[in-house]
Amino acid sequence: MLARRRKVRIETERLTLRLPQHSDFRGWSSLRAQSEAYLKPWEPAWAEDHLSRRAFTHRVYWAARAEAQGSALPLFLIQRDTGTLVGAITLDNIRRGPAQSGTLGYWVGEPYARQGFMREAIRAVVHQAFMRLDLSRIEAACLPENAASRGVLERSGFKYEGVAQSYLQINGRWRNHVLYANLRSDRRGRTETG
Repeated sequence: MLARRRKVRIETERLTLRLPQHSDFRGWSSLRAQSEAYLKPWEPAWAEDHLSRRAFTHRVYWAARAEAQGSALPLFLIQRDTGTLVGAITLDNIRRGPAQSGTLGYWVGEPYARQGFMREAIRAVVHQAFMRLDLSRIEAACLPENAASRGVLERSGFKYEGVAQSYLQINGRWRNHVLYANLRSDRRGRTETG
């Protein structure tokens, strides 16, 4: 008999990181709509039905499949004291074999920006990736002018590696991105202080 796979749930000081659920639709669509002007300059163009229940249902099913297959870890950031959705983080393109790596992507709703939620989530996902998933490298990319994203990556132990030309289409245009990586071997020998 096969053992039932346990759903991923990561607890941090202020957040619960978990897979999206159908019941998250209203909170997700409301936060995304409220944060649209804040998010659109940094994201791929939104489909016409981006905020629809149908699109969200596809997102929920994709997240469950991707996590079960081990190809991605798509998590919502839920504020523990209020149960409020504040953003999302995804460890995607998980590659096994000699690579043992994945790519990190994330967003936070405008009302929750610059409050340390994403740094808390990144640290938790990095720990999960290195200690539970046995990955060796986590990559992340952002637009060069996205100072907030660059700052959170640098404060979370990611190191700048260079520039990728025409890396992703953002808001309908091919854009260069700065590349960052966090290596498990970089963490060995470090001690946490106060």
